[in-house]
Amino acid sequence: MTKVRAASSHQRGVLWMFERAGKKNIRNGAFQLWQQHNHPVELSTNEIIDQRLDYVHNNPVEAGFVYKPEDWVWSSARQYAGEIGELDISYV
Repeated sequence: MTKVRAASSHQRGVLWMFERAGKKNIRNGAFQLWQQHNHPVELSTNEIIDQRLDYVHNNPVEAGFVYKPEDWVWSSARQYAGEIGELDISYV
């Protein structure tokens, strides 16, 4: 017999947010996890490229998964920091 753990108040709150977002869009079933819009930015200068690259590299830090961008195993930040990483990258 499998034991089922009761959902915590945090889990119920997160599910409620996903369900609420799902009801706002007719293309959804019951829930929506990802935003369904995008805001494309033309990577027209080195400054913009660096800004976007820093943003992507810092996402795991902002989420609290790691302390430094290069600590995230599946990030190109490791190579940019001079370490060996799991991904093959082309420097821009």
